[in-house]
Formats: sequence, C-alpha cells, structure tokens
Amino acid sequence: MLLAAPGVAGAQAAGPSGFASAADVQTQLRDMLAAMKPDQGFMWRPLVRDGATVAAIEIWKKPGRPAVHPAEAEYAIVLEGAGTLVSGGTMTDPKVKNANLTEGGQIEGGETRTLGPGDVILVPAGVPHWFGITGERLVLLGVKLPGAK
Repeated sequence: MLLAAPGVAGAQAAGPSGFASAADVQTQLRDMLAAMKPDQGFMWRPLVRDGATVAAIEIWKKPGRPAVHPAEAEYAIVLEGAGTLVSGGTMTDPKVKNANLTEGGQIEGGETRTLGPGDVILVPAGVPHWFGITGERLVLLGVKLPGAK
C-alpha cells in the first residue's frame, strides 16, 4: 500500500508505520519544487502516514503568518535551506482559521533561533510560532502530534 504522494515510488507501509527511503524523500522534494508556482510561498505534501498522523515535507519560500495549533505539538527536522524560528511570546491579532489553526499578525516577546539542516524543532501545542526564510527556501519534515493532556 503506497502512503506517499503520487510520484514517490517505494514509500510503503510496514505494519502500523510507514517508510520512505532517502531517495523517496529527495524524489518528493524535487517533484514538489517542480510543481510550485513562481510566486507560491509554501507547499505541504504528506510523505508517510499512520492513520491521522502524517509526516509531511514542507517547503517554505516565503514566510507565513504566525500560527498556533491549540491541540497539536509541531515536530520538525530541517532537511535543507536556512531560516529563523520565532516561538513563545504572545501572538497579536489572533484569528481562528479552523479548530487546529489560529493565525495572527506578529509574535511579541518570542525567542528567535536560527535554523539550518539537521536542526530539530518541537513547538508544544498552544505555543505561537513563525518561520522566517533565509535564502531561497527552508525545507522541513514536519509532524503534528496530539498535545499533552
């Protein structure tokens, strides 16, 4: 059973978890970059999944809006590129987009970290965060996890 997006051969389920080889990751990344429109700032595509839990490749070419996921922690590994993570503090002008996403204007009082390949990120549920882009793009392998109860 294939669990990856179309065009990613070989990403298969093995029992309750999925698997994608390094070659699968690179193929999906190339396909996503080719599919992005010149002015498109963000693309997200599942790589492997286990039911509702999805590990996805995220390509950021432009910064998004500050966000909060009220019931989900966000775990990510930087695959390539460089950027900045601002997390914590208070998000101004929050607007609920859906049950799992609130976006805002900016983050006041957050901690700023420089991001590069191999860095690991864990933003707890309910914590404001924002990704800035340094250079051409920031590529993450990201997973949303249920927040602690």
